[in-house]
Amino acid sequence: MKFRVAWATAAAVGLVAAAGAAVITGPASAAGAGCSVKYKVVSEWQGGFQGDVSITNLGDSWSGWTLEFDFPNAGQGVNNGWSADWSQSGSHVTAKNLSWNGTVASNGSVSVGFIGKWSGGNPAPAAFKINGVACGGATTSPSPSPSPSPSPSPSPSPSPSPSPSPDPEGPAPQLHVSGNKIVTAAGKPYRLLGVSRSSGEFACVQGKGMWDSGPVDQASVDAMKSWNIHAVRIPLNEECWLGLNGSPSGTAYQQEVKKYADLLVANGITPILDLHWTSGAYSNGPDWHCKDATATCQKPMPDAQYAPQFWTGVAKTFKGDNAVVFDLFNEPYPEVGSDWNKTLGWQCLRDGGTCTGIPYEVAGMQDLVDAVRATGATNVLMVGGLEWANDMREWLAYKPNDPLNNIAASWHSYSFNACATASCWDTQVAPLAAKVPVVTGEFGADNCGYDYMDQLTKWADKNGVSYLAWTWSPWGCSTGAVLIKDYAGTPEPGIGEGYRAHLLTQNPYA
Repeated sequence: MKFRVAWATAAAVGLVAAAGAAVITGPASAAGAGCSVKYKVVSEWQGGFQGDVSITNLGDSWSGWTLEFDFPNAGQGVNNGWSADWSQSGSHVTAKNLSWNGTVASNGSVSVGFIGKWSGGNPAPAAFKINGVACGGATTSPSPSPSPSPSPSPSPSPSPSPSPSPDPEGPAPQLHVSGNKIVTAAGKPYRLLGVSRSSGEFACVQGKGMWDSGPVDQASVDAMKSWNIHAVRIPLNEECWLGLNGSPSGTAYQQEVKKYADLLVANGITPILDLHWTSGAYSNGPDWHCKDATATCQKPMPDAQYAPQFWTGVAKTFKGDNAVVFDLFNEPYPEVGSDWNKTLGWQCLRDGGTCTGIPYEVAGMQDLVDAVRATGATNVLMVGGLEWANDMREWLAYKPNDPLNNIAASWHSYSFNACATASCWDTQVAPLAAKVPVVTGEFGADNCGYDYMDQLTKWADKNGVSYLAWTWSPWGCSTGAVLIKDYAGTPEPGIGEGYRAHLLTQNPYA
């Protein structure tokens, strides 16, 4: 992704109880004239719990809704929530719809949830209102367990995952490929779910300092954790890393990248280092594309002069830390130089060298795999396909050789790509995902809504595919692909609200 962007409206998101959690259903009261509410405690621990509220419209269509209820005990409260704008005054709780889930048809439903606190007991609220109308409903709570629930961390993250992972909070897991899964050192399947954090690819060469002057401190990471982000893709610039162009550059740039990656790992977030902008004069591309010989744009393929040096340096820096993943090249499109000859494109992608229509010597994916492995680094590698990493049809046939067999397929999916429908994903991507891990390194649409993202994430969840949305950058969402209003994690309406709500329902171990 360079400057293109994206997203649109989502369907209501429900929550799934933590694995193994049984519930006892209480008696339902008579349904209200206009609405029905079901309140459920999904899981509970000493002093805290996860709540789920399902709302059904029994009357005319709503163009907006406000849920209200009162907690019975003074010690009960909402810490943070999703799929609604939550607030609390005393014991009175209010949840108002977000922009993407305000319309609810007759007999339609919407689900919202929250992480709460309690002391002295955690009884369910006795009554609920929607838009001032009393509702009927039911309540459910966790069944008693013979063993006590684990206590929360004494320093919990601002927004614990609604579907807690089976592992305690700690550093990001060490990863490797096993069959068609990325797994932890203990062999547990693990999906990379999160965002791309643009700026490391351009800030150094555009006079914007490091990280586009945005924070990469603990507070900024806490904001990501409040979205339940478990992976962050970090686009990088080879000339900045090698000290050839821009500022900071060389050692200063390398140290900043290492410091940020280490901070993410310490917070349980997988860093994915992506070679995004590279050198190489290119005059045969589309008119809109950058033709600068320096690393100030996305080239069709990495250059043989510097890209292997870049990966040698990155691999040596992170050698021994398999919590860090390497995305070898952002969005290949070598077939453009050969007038869309896909066979020549795939050959160029894997083998590099002299490629039709590309005037510089190309580093193929095999060259980059070899550069990483020559250092002794054993990190998971990501390799893309053609058409800006959207065409994956011949990926298996042209997969580079890795002595460790530790490669995942890197797929990008935007609404304006050729393969942008569920039927295409079923025929072109699902067969690949059945054989190797597929990571959607970027995805989105050409507006600021959430509908395309909603469709893709649901498909990816069904097919075990990882995904990282573009982009965690507060640039203002006018044409798409901007998730946040600020680095505190305030979501953009539509795209950000919808994606945050979805992430909060996900467990990377599930």
